[in-house]
Amino acid sequence: MERQDRDYVIEVDHVSMRFNLTQGKISSFKEYMIRLAQRRLYFDEFWALRDVSFRVRQGSVFGLVGLNGAGKSTLLKIIAGVMKPTGGEVRVYGDIAPLLELGAGFDDDLSARDNVYLNGAALGHDRAFMAQLYDEIIAFAELDEFQNTPLKKYSSGMRARLGFGIATSVRPDILIADEILSVGDFKFKKKCTKRIQAMVAQGTSILLVSHTIERIRDLCTEALWLEKGRVKMYGPVSEICDAYERE
Repeated sequence: MERQDRDYVIEVDHVSMRFNLTQGKISSFKEYMIRLAQRRLYFDEFWALRDVSFRVRQGSVFGLVGLNGAGKSTLLKIIAGVMKPTGGEVRVYGDIAPLLELGAGFDDDLSARDNVYLNGAALGHDRAFMAQLYDEIIAFAELDEFQNTPLKKYSSGMRARLGFGIATSVRPDILIADEILSVGDFKFKKKCTKRIQAMVAQGTSILLVSHTIERIRDLCTEALWLEKGRVKMYGPVSEICDAYERE
């Protein structure tokens, strides 16, 4: 949806997500098709999310916390439009830059230079626009000496820096970051924090997932705690973090 002057930029209403998991081990696609044709293919239901509701205020940093398997990544993918929920509704007002998985959207055979333009196109920006940002992106990601190197030779930290540099340089209305700040040294993490604070000051809203509760406490104003796909707590970040640390 088009961005408007409003209190909330993301509205999640009673969202649920069900996956059908096949019963028993299937060793090949051929076996899958045979069992499907013989009507011997059975599924177990797995609910990754159950009746999740919350709002993200415009110009804020909103945190998501919970153990592995709580449903955080699934929820982010639904908000980003990668998945459609089984039930409920998500309304997003503005353009989104998603950093959901390390290196997602990159072509390993291409250089950092080519991937900047490739990712920019995926975010809806033409080559001329990305050319204006190119030097800033490479400088921020600290990849001056490696900008023509294929990404398959990059470390995980280098890939993360490039992805973060691209997503934050295009100044989206909404940035979705899944554990992206967990990669890199202390100096780079500090630089990322300053970039996030500058984006928020300019009106960008950020949805942040981190297993480091201190980072959620320092950057966010509100948070949602997911447990086994359900909302356990939702409210001011200090209350959520205090309760989460007591568990």
